[in-house]
Amino acid sequence: MTQVGVNGYGTIGKRVADAVAAQPDMDLVGVAKTRPNFEAETAARKGYPLYAAIPERMDQFAEAGLDLAGEVEDLVADSDVVVDCTPSGIGAENRSLYAEHDTPAIFQGGEDADVAEVSFNARANFEDAVGANSARVVSCNTTGLSRILAPLDETYGVEKARVTLVRRGGDPGQTGRGPIDDILPDPVTIPSHHGPDVNTIFPDLDIDTLGMKVPATLMHTHSVNVTLESSPDADEVRDLFADETRLFLIPSGADIDGSGKLKEFAHDAGRPRGDLWENCIWSESLTVEDRDLYLFQAIHQESDVVPENVDAVRALRGDDDAAESRATTEESMGIGIDY
Repeated sequence: MTQVGVNGYGTIGKRVADAVAAQPDMDLVGVAKTRPNFEAETAARKGYPLYAAIPERMDQFAEAGLDLAGEVEDLVADSDVVVDCTPSGIGAENRSLYAEHDTPAIFQGGEDADVAEVSFNARANFEDAVGANSARVVSCNTTGLSRILAPLDETYGVEKARVTLVRRGGDPGQTGRGPIDDILPDPVTIPSHHGPDVNTIFPDLDIDTLGMKVPATLMHTHSVNVTLESSPDADEVRDLFADETRLFLIPSGADIDGSGKLKEFAHDAGRPRGDLWENCIWSESLTVEDRDLYLFQAIHQESDVVPENVDAVRALRGDDDAAESRATTEESMGIGIDY
């Protein structure tokens, strides 16, 4: 059993901890928190050992009635792999701690690519991370784009990709984020950071990305145009995507016209926290004109990278069977929507 520690128990960390705990070949050593807030109480209620990310605050946990298993250095020492789910920039600061204990580490997409030996997507480049000492799971948007670009490139070849990303202003719990009653080019320069991030997975891909930020919290939406090297029809692409377990083709008869209904659908389906681990592609948007493929997809920014983190653990531990890892992750988490 691989012993996995999760450093950071916020939006991503709490989801990763639940996913790790569900794996048949992993044990969750515990989770590290900076302060004794409601998320720390949630971890304790679930029976996850708590570690203090900031040792000077250990007394605060005791005052809040929360028992600690130790400090973050103990968590790292006791883990075979650490998944760093701390806020952007903190992961890079933690890199020396992991190196000191010779503990392989997984970082999140908010870090610069050079934080780790390899940028990682389970569908596109699992093998590149096998046996590495560190990997960076790319951002939610890059994860979503990689999941569609990999099968398209393998099957038809990709000449160029153009993507406009309509991005949520903040997660539901990020009350200090904006914009409020505004629509912002983000950034106003081209490309947005997403294209170069995709190139950390597909170095030779010709891709342009533009970003816009809107006053919403639920999901991101992508307008995708991919020029292929061959000319399939739309039904062929639908069949290709239907075989991809981390893609959900929203049927036209589902009456799901936006992210609000998608989240309602996830709650009705019994998904924990209303999570959608899959790309959600509107089937009727999928159009092919000559060699140009067009589609709309929605990406749940709080959850789509979670299964990628689980697969990255196996890759760093030297498991070179990508398909088997993805299948185990998906079965244990309940990934895949059979509408």
